[in-house]
Amino acid sequence: MELGLSPPLLNNSPEELYLSPGTPPRTPPPPDGPLSREVKRSQPLPIPAGRKLLREEELRATSLPSIPNPFPELCSPPSQSPILGGSSGTRGLLPRDASRPHVIKVYSEDGACRSVEVAAGATARYVCEMLVQRAHALSDENWGLVECHPQLALERGLEDHESVVEVQAAWPIGGDSRFVFRKNFAKYELFKTSPHSLFPEKMVSSCLDAKADTSHEDLIQNFLNAGSFPEIQGFLQLRGSGRKLWKRFFCFLRRSGLYYSTKGTSKDPRHLQCVADVNESSVYVVTQGRKLYGMPTDFGFCIKPNKLRNGHKGLHIFCSEDEQSRTCWLAAFRLFKYGVQLYKNYQLAQSRHLRPSYVGSPPLRSVSDNTLVAMDFSGHAGRVIENPREALSAALEEAQAWRKKTNHRLSLPTPSSGSSLSAAIHRTQPWFHGRISREESQRLIGQQGLVDGLFLVRESQRNPQGFVLSLCHLQKVKHYLILPQWGLQLWSPGEPLQPQLPLTSCPLWSSQSEEEGRLYFSMDEGQTRFTDLLQLVEFHQLNRGILPCVLRHTCTRVAL
Repeated sequence: MELGLSPPLLNNSPEELYLSPGTPPRTPPPPDGPLSREVKRSQPLPIPAGRKLLREEELRATSLPSIPNPFPELCSPPSQSPILGGSSGTRGLLPRDASRPHVIKVYSEDGACRSVEVAAGATARYVCEMLVQRAHALSDENWGLVECHPQLALERGLEDHESVVEVQAAWPIGGDSRFVFRKNFAKYELFKTSPHSLFPEKMVSSCLDAKADTSHEDLIQNFLNAGSFPEIQGFLQLRGSGRKLWKRFFCFLRRSGLYYSTKGTSKDPRHLQCVADVNESSVYVVTQGRKLYGMPTDFGFCIKPNKLRNGHKGLHIFCSEDEQSRTCWLAAFRLFKYGVQLYKNYQLAQSRHLRPSYVGSPPLRSVSDNTLVAMDFSGHAGRVIENPREALSAALEEAQAWRKKTNHRLSLPTPSSGSSLSAAIHRTQPWFHGRISREESQRLIGQQGLVDGLFLVRESQRNPQGFVLSLCHLQKVKHYLILPQWGLQLWSPGEPLQPQLPLTSCPLWSSQSEEEGRLYFSMDEGQTRFTDLLQLVEFHQLNRGILPCVLRHTCTRVAL
């Protein structure tokens, strides 16, 4: 049956473009209806401009160069999206893809931040080596990454074999957790020091049961051996439900976990209560225990379960009596958890780094001042002259012999000149920290490990012309005042720093009249004098002098 409508008219009719709700598509109107005559009349028809615009866009797209999509993961299917993918149990964490690099942020001690792109399996030692190269510092075994949680006042040093990506994935989203790059001299100190300083006999149960002296090698081997189970025991204060509710318990640290006795010092299994599992937890140092947790002492540590992400709930906080006991608990926890792997890290670090531990280029030396330690080469082998009087007599003899050979005299730099190399050479050294407070120096030394011989030099806040040597010995920081001196006259606070005699051109070792017009530094009221701070530090790196130990490690900060 023919409808009497041509195909072009049917395609261009308004009824074809605008259909009523009750009319099915492509259904022509009845031939005898009243609209049949109106359709044939001249009416304005809408012209679809979509086809023309599409053609123009296609031509324009073909003329422009192809630009790659900068966000291809947003256009991928939902199952393959790295942001929305994964199971509901991941709590919104990005899935770890071994083929894609990960970006971590590392902070230095001065607050500077640097982003580092690493692989999924990058270890803490690998990241430290990368940062050392970028900072142009000298690589050694003491560099490390520290995991810090400022909101919880917790921090711990990462082991060399730990994966930084896995550690970062366990952090809460949107928190203030961070990695800090600094030196940690106490990381492998447990393999170097004597057992009496790190593991006291009263805290090791095997020593108490045997009632005999245990060598350092045997004690460490007992910790590393999986067949033997030594225990660390002692009194600790545990935090209760309240902020200031602390109770004293007798605790035991074993390979299976940390326990405390509910009945005195009893080891009966009925009286032991398990606090934390060693393999499923990590140990941290509490930095602000008195302020945040109301600790009775400053020697607190925390055992944090690995499944715990944020919040104070679930943290097991302890407080020891002194720094020695806290160090013992921390070292034993690391040995129980990592075992032989910790000793392998130490051996690998020893094989890689057999160089001195100063940072950057070798220390600058003064040209006009001889900063070497007094030596005696009269015998078959050289020796260091430790007696100050013998060193002075040897210096005078050397000066007289030098005068006979030549009449050339070196001109000394003016003490009032701040640009002279002798007066400002200490500012180029990594152990000099400028004008920092006493508390800040103790904090820096404590962060880099309370080991014997760790030191720094700073400007004195009480004496404007003096300096202070801060030294760690027996896990305590001691401060020694360094005062300037004109020849044999010691400078006292409040007096102007001016020479009593006019300066003359002379070598380092000269007559007494010439020495009285020269600036020296001393820590023992003029008994031992040094031309600058660099000579003072180098002397005490070889000789103990009035210090309790020699200067071994430099407390330094490197900017990333």
